[in-house]
Amino acid sequence: MHVPDGFINAPVSAVTGVVAAGAIAVSLRGARRELDEKTAPLAGLVAAFIFAVQMLNFPVAAGTSGHLLGGALAAILVGPFTGVLCVSVVLLMQGILFADGGLTALGVNITDMAIVTTVVSYAVFRGLVKVLPRKKRSITVAAFVSALLSVPAAAVAFTLIYALGGTTDVPITKVATAMIGVHVLIGIGEATITALTVGAVIAVRPDLVYGARGLQQRLKLRVGGELVDAPAPAAVPVAARTSRRRVWAVGLVTSLVLAGFVSFYASASPDGLEKVAKDQGIDQNTKKHHTEDSPLAGYGVKDISDARISGGLAGVIGVGVTVVAGTGIFWAVRRRRTSDVSPSQVA
Repeated sequence: MHVPDGFINAPVSAVTGVVAAGAIAVSLRGARRELDEKTAPLAGLVAAFIFAVQMLNFPVAAGTSGHLLGGALAAILVGPFTGVLCVSVVLLMQGILFADGGLTALGVNITDMAIVTTVVSYAVFRGLVKVLPRKKRSITVAAFVSALLSVPAAAVAFTLIYALGGTTDVPITKVATAMIGVHVLIGIGEATITALTVGAVIAVRPDLVYGARGLQQRLKLRVGGELVDAPAPAAVPVAARTSRRRVWAVGLVTSLVLAGFVSFYASASPDGLEKVAKDQGIDQNTKKHHTEDSPLAGYGVKDISDARISGGLAGVIGVGVTVVAGTGIFWAVRRRRTSDVSPSQVA
């Protein structure tokens, strides 16, 4: 769903740019509360994993494919504010290095793919967690449903943006029907990937999943006729068996394998937005990408003729750059939070 330059006019693109900048500023402040010694290292990895999985287009209908958006996954794993930043980092890397998503449309893409998906999915997720039984399986179920709904929500958001600033004369009803219809199907893939990933992490380290915090209710003891919290256990057995470093290493290796090898077998069909744009004529005013001549444009390394090697190497580079950039940003935010804590607060 990466919107290229030319789909949306300059004034609306500028407004979405302001919205995106404001949301990122708010998210930077909010992420200070979410990032701790557990989530800070994981956040950069989540961004890299989203980058890798977005390379894996899966077929959803005849001649159409879809890919992960990642807002729900990021929000549940590391928190909604940090989730917005994770997806924004991915979109920035894709736009600059791989000519994927227009640079003048960066505000549109961040608003649509980072803000809308994260806000909608996390709101649905928190609502479901409150009514479902307090079990690990409930987190996975809530992750599935919230991710499922986040994709058509992004399609609706694009439709509204197009209604305000579309550069072609296509009836909005046609755009809405086509966009929502195909993205409901893509949402199933998004939900499956999100639920499987959250389920895998929660199975070995539930304490690393932001959305699962407070899942286990504290035991109560009656002391002097009053109920008080029982002392917390010294350690969580499962968590003790799987260190954070091992989770991080496994996640990084998985991301590298997905981007460097599995991506070669991804569907070559256009994704939902590309298909709708071509069928409905939205792409008539598409402009040349500003980084079209980038050595990595099109997710391939320039001057390497072998498609498998070229695409795999580009994927590995993308994962590496994203994890370094993301980790650097999140550690900086984390350190800023630490420096903001006064000695009296620590005491």
